[in-house]
Amino acid sequence: MPAKGHFDGGLSAVPVVASAPVPELPKGLVRGDDGLTRCWWCASAPDYASYHDEEWGWPVHDDVRLFEKICLEGFQSGLSWLTILRKRESFRKAFAGFDFHRVARFNRRSVERLLEDASIVRHRGKIESTINNARRAIELEEEFGSLSAFFWERVPSMSERPRTMTRAALMKLVKTPASTALSQELKRRGWSFVGPTTIYAFMQAMGLVNDHLMGCFVRDRISRA
Repeated sequence: MPAKGHFDGGLSAVPVVASAPVPELPKGLVRGDDGLTRCWWCASAPDYASYHDEEWGWPVHDDVRLFEKICLEGFQSGLSWLTILRKRESFRKAFAGFDFHRVARFNRRSVERLLEDASIVRHRGKIESTINNARRAIELEEEFGSLSAFFWERVPSMSERPRTMTRAALMKLVKTPASTALSQELKRRGWSFVGPTTIYAFMQAMGLVNDHLMGCFVRDRISRA
């Protein structure tokens, strides 16, 4: 039997080089087939991967996208975001691309039409809320110049944020003082389905906060953008 690390058969001794061990990732991170490290939640479904890499947490200043997201977060209440994500194109078609100037003109007949649309979430309260919020969005636009100006004035200070964004830190951020304050302000202005948890999810997705975990490649790219 040859000695460990050598071949038999009269050949010159050739050492066997062991592969370097792959370092274990911190809890909450996963490594994809492309070798990139990501937040764990995007590995739960293929739809989440591109959403994680290309959308979630990237700063958004476009008013239509901001309005779309805050409405879809309201529709997501009580459901999974994956359900809404898979219906997003249908929602866009049903709600005029979330052009809030057009949605604000929806009427009772529009509500009844949407309640017959099986491709979206058929919840009367949420449908009526979207129409109401479109009208409130126009009021914000008239006062602040844009929805972007209104929302981006409310970015939390660094002192309110975790020093290190780990999975444990992220799991505590269901709602924050900033999301609670924004929720209260929106409700005061007549918006609905905008509770502090819904608003924090909106802030995460639209990049008002960067909640990608430390070590996630997207976090680093957003920070450099």
